[in-house]
Amino acid sequence: MKKICSIYKSSKKDEMYLYVDKLEQLSRVPEVLLKMFGTPIHVFDMLLTPEKVLSRIEAPKVLADIEEKGFFLQMPPAKEDYLLDLYQDRPETGVR
Repeated sequence: MKKICSIYKSSKKDEMYLYVDKLEQLSRVPEVLLKMFGTPIHVFDMLLTPEKVLSRIEAPKVLADIEEKGFFLQMPPAKEDYLLDLYQDRPETGVR
């Protein structure tokens, strides 16, 4: 199975993306998800095949979700624990 997909990034959340069938666009994406996602910003279109290498997800999973649900939502990567520590108070050093 292969499909031409449109990829949109979220206007509300960094590194959150929606993959949809280019022909259907956002027609099958639930309204509740679109409200949470914010204004979809078109990034690009691409031919997606099961063999395509994507950075954070397996292409067959994206294709299956688009076929079944009408979209695939790519969530932002989890923050590393050490990055979360950057924003905590450090009373022993007086550094915030």
